[in-house]
Amino acid sequence: MNFWETMTGSDLTREWKAFEARAEALPADYRAAWEQITVHLYPSAGFTGRNLMPILDGVLGLFEETAADGQSVHEVLGDDIDGFCVALTGGEGARSYRDRWREQLNRNVAKKLGRLGG
Repeated sequence: MNFWETMTGSDLTREWKAFEARAEALPADYRAAWEQITVHLYPSAGFTGRNLMPILDGVLGLFEETAADGQSVHEVLGDDIDGFCVALTGGEGARSYRDRWREQLNRNVAKKLGRLGG
C-alpha cells in the first residue's frame, strides 16, 4: 500500500469490494447476518474504518468455513448478533469513535472556558 492509496482510501474501497464479493457467495442466511454485523460494527470503526478490516475479514472467514461445513448461521452465532458484535469490538462499554470525539471536544471546551474564566 502506498501513500496515495492510504490518503485516498482506495485500498479500503478495494478491500471492501472484495469482502462484498465474498459475502455474496455465502448462503442467504449468512448474507443477512453479514449485513447486520456490518451495521452493528460501524459505530466501533475509527474515522476511516481501517481498524475494522481485520475483524471483518475474520468474520467472513468464519462464515465461509462454517457454511462449507453445512452449519446454519444460527448454529454459529445463535440468536444474539448484537452480543456477537459487542464481543468482537472489545466488550460492553468499549469506547467508540464518538466517545473519543466527545472526550476531545469536552477537553477543548474546558480549556477554552478555563482561559476565559481565569
